[in-house]
Amino acid sequence: MNQHRLVTEPTPAWQQRLADVITNPQELLAQLNLQADQVGLQAPGSLDFPLRVPREFVARMRVGDPQDPLLLQVLPTQQELLAMPGYSQDPLQEQQVNPLPGLIHKYQGRVLLTITGACAINCRYCFRRHFAYEDNNPGRTGWLKIVDYVAADPSINEIIFSGGDPLVAKDALLAHIIEPFAALGQIKRLRIHTRLPIVIPQRITAELISLLQSTGLQVVVVVHANHPQEVDAAVSQSLRALGEAGITVLNQAVLLKGVNDDATILAELSEKLFSAGCLPYYLHLLDKVAGSAHFDVPLQRAREIIWTLSQQLPGYLVPKLVREIAGLKSKVPVDVAVASR
Repeated sequence: MNQHRLVTEPTPAWQQRLADVITNPQELLAQLNLQADQVGLQAPGSLDFPLRVPREFVARMRVGDPQDPLLLQVLPTQQELLAMPGYSQDPLQEQQVNPLPGLIHKYQGRVLLTITGACAINCRYCFRRHFAYEDNNPGRTGWLKIVDYVAADPSINEIIFSGGDPLVAKDALLAHIIEPFAALGQIKRLRIHTRLPIVIPQRITAELISLLQSTGLQVVVVVHANHPQEVDAAVSQSLRALGEAGITVLNQAVLLKGVNDDATILAELSEKLFSAGCLPYYLHLLDKVAGSAHFDVPLQRAREIIWTLSQQLPGYLVPKLVREIAGLKSKVPVDVAVASR
């Protein structure tokens, strides 16, 4: 690394931040000088998907603003309790492609491993907010079964770490899981889907980077930022450190009503990410998971937003607008040309 050399904190630092997240909605509102009736807060007894948000992420929220785009992503509101047609607990039907605990095999050439059910942050629109993680813990012997599954299918050349958030796991566990897959000659790439570099950027330590470099695999880190307010100096430093270590860094966002359903906001997000060495990759239409309907952006509006964005930015800064349809073997690009007519 050059002038952006990463300064490593003591090993427990990111873990301390992870352990000290806010889980009490009243504490979060007090930090932001807000009242429950200003935000339509859920009653405590109705909360089936708990609040969880790192203090560092809260520090980027605007005090006194009930419509802050970062707050809207994490605060449990009464809107989640409305049953809406077309919304379900497993919108992508992942239970149908879950042959072994910890393994999801949806697409040709790659498999996804749910390394952990834990996250640093509980996003209210998460398509796995109802996922049965307790039934998907492979245990020590289960990981060996997954390695055998992969070895038996030579077409698989990419391993995807997901969750939960795989970077919640300690380096030693990540290394233990990576090693047998890296030893398979068929595996070319390791992809890690994570929100940690955005919400607790201190997780990107020199030790973690060294581990990823030592795998012998091409490593791709796909982060998740939805709004430019999420990308501060510490986040930018961590993203740059990954890139300077030879790791490909991409961002995927979800199009969310009231958060980023505006071309100007998305343009600023793309510019901030790219300046930190992270390329905009996907902009997902909302997966219709129960409790998330209030975030939905109509399809025609989504097309108009991306069309406008494409007029403001070079093509490499415009994320692909996609949706996921259960049972299909890839993400489905959304045609935006109709927005220009």
